[in-house]
Amino acid sequence: MGLAENQLCFDMIQEWVLKNPRTSICSEEGFHAFESITLAVSFDPDGIAMAGGGVVANEMIMFCSADAGDAFLVPTPHYPGFGRYLRWRTGMKVIPVPCTSSNNFQITAQSLEQAYQETPKILINFINAKQIHLVGDEIYAATVFRRPDFISVSEIIQEMQCDLDLIHNVYSLSKDLGIPGFRLELFFRIMIEWFTCARKMSNFGLVSSQMQYLLAEMLADDDFVINLMAESFDLGKRNFLKLYYLDKKKLEELGIVCVESNAGLFCWMHLRKLMSTASFGGELELWRVILNEMKLNVSPGSAFHCDEPGWFHVCFANMDDETMVITLGRIKAFVKKG
Repeated sequence: MGLAENQLCFDMIQEWVLKNPRTSICSEEGFHAFESITLAVSFDPDGIAMAGGGVVANEMIMFCSADAGDAFLVPTPHYPGFGRYLRWRTGMKVIPVPCTSSNNFQITAQSLEQAYQETPKILINFINAKQIHLVGDEIYAATVFRRPDFISVSEIIQEMQCDLDLIHNVYSLSKDLGIPGFRLELFFRIMIEWFTCARKMSNFGLVSSQMQYLLAEMLADDDFVINLMAESFDLGKRNFLKLYYLDKKKLEELGIVCVESNAGLFCWMHLRKLMSTASFGGELELWRVILNEMKLNVSPGSAFHCDEPGWFHVCFANMDDETMVITLGRIKAFVKKG
């Protein structure tokens, strides 16, 4: 429950790989096919770059766009690794933009302005006025399980007057296809100066030629891609919806509030009423009880720089229905006991 991983596409990916041994250098057929290629994927040299994973791609964007000592504004709650991976080598700062549960942790102009002073259109207007860069990390684009549908920053800017050199996108197959180990991340809409820098930086986070070849062959298989989109994505949406509502409904029956959502692999549940004190210290104390006594691996909101104590991050797409029932049973027993 602590890992935001999509396991709903594993069977289709595995079946395709087994039926296509030519894509693996571990097979005789694949080894000889691989010998004849140097790079299986071609890119538009003016706007797309590739990196070995989401962390590497975001770090490269930071290196390209700013200098040591500069800062990036990141709405909270956010991925806890940003505070480490985006600062250690770049020498830059990650400044949290506090969002509150009163509006389901939505970004507001007030929170952005406050964060800027102190250290989807609203963001673009804001960065355009301040002349700062916007990086849209869209790795959860295909995990939408109910309306409203996902809209990319690239779509929004088609209807607005803005400085396109300030808008950048990051995308990965890790969450949508459930293949984080493939380590492939794309970032695009980057200006030429950034691209020159990114090509040099990519030497520190390369995607192997073997992996490029396998993914190029997989995504070039029209029948497989159509089947994946028609069946797996639709199944994924149904599963996400079912698991989300199963998780959320059962928790609310126990008096535990969850944030309304329409996408992603996890939900946020509010456990402040079970804390000894309404503080981050009380949150960590409860987290240790959940981990050591309930044997459930959830994450405290403070790890995501959440501005309010008592929120916990619970992943639901990395378990089956049976595991979900066991999990909710443990939570129910704990709540009644407490």
